[in-house]
Amino acid sequence: MEQHSKRIALGLLAYAAQRDLSPEKICRSAGIDWEEVNDETKPISPELIGHIYQESIRLSKDPLFGLHFGESLQLSALGIVGEVIKTSTTVGDALNLALTLLPTVTTAFDAIITREAATFTVTFVPTDPDWRNSVASRQTLDVLMVFLVHELDGLLLKKIIPESVRYWRPIDEWAEYERVLRCRPSIAPDVNAITFANSLWDTRIITANHQLQEILLRDFVKTNVAVADMKSLRSQVHDYLLRNCYLGTASLEGAAANFNLSVRTLQRRLKEDGVTFEMLADHVRKTMAISYLRSGDYPVKEISWMLGYNDLGNFTRTFKRWTGMPPSAYQNNGRP
Repeated sequence: MEQHSKRIALGLLAYAAQRDLSPEKICRSAGIDWEEVNDETKPISPELIGHIYQESIRLSKDPLFGLHFGESLQLSALGIVGEVIKTSTTVGDALNLALTLLPTVTTAFDAIITREAATFTVTFVPTDPDWRNSVASRQTLDVLMVFLVHELDGLLLKKIIPESVRYWRPIDEWAEYERVLRCRPSIAPDVNAITFANSLWDTRIITANHQLQEILLRDFVKTNVAVADMKSLRSQVHDYLLRNCYLGTASLEGAAANFNLSVRTLQRRLKEDGVTFEMLADHVRKTMAISYLRSGDYPVKEISWMLGYNDLGNFTRTFKRWTGMPPSAYQNNGRP
């Protein structure tokens, strides 16, 4: 419990740093000793996590901070995804296991799965009757809802669209919730649930490609910049793209929304850093292509698909531009 709570806190602060907020200032305002945050032996209570949320929202002026934090998690998954994919075969297996691990992440919500003829539904049930008055609980709900949708992507290596999303409260920011959850939520008092097509339940996850997940997770850890080192927007966007590259390159619009910026502002600030969004996206695709090819475990066609290229010819031409040789030759030559 304490380990995952600390990961949540560190994840929140790392995401705050990506948003050009000072983790030290957030902790100071929240009444948290910065040295304790960096001390692996010191736990962080749910109350303190709530204070981190409150200060992050205040300083970022983003009431959807939890929603955007959940979107940013992706494969890092607080250490849970690795545990799930090692012991699961199907989506149903993975969801059942993930929900048993939920208490190690938060005690604010329980989760139940119900199945019907055409659909299955994951419902998040608050454990505190007064949860609506807790900033941390409300933000945690957003994290859980968006994380559920996006992690199915990671288990299947394709984008999943829910059948429906039901939310406990009216939503002012319809467009942003619809963008992140890929489905316009409907209002259902006292219900927080996401429904998926039942055909997904028995779909095999990429356990057979477990090495792929290991590569992705390892590269994330290796390249994820420490909180204190998150300085330039250029490095922040590069890190965001790397963490979201397993289904093709994230869009400019999605990246801008992740940093709570307009597209024009993001483009302008990157230009001030001497790069463009397209240059960063191209570098990330090259980095991951070389990583996959060096592993020697995946056919070139599969790598092309994983990087978002629908046409193998386009990927081959692009890789040749990067390295001067086609991907098959690079792989066969066993480049170091």
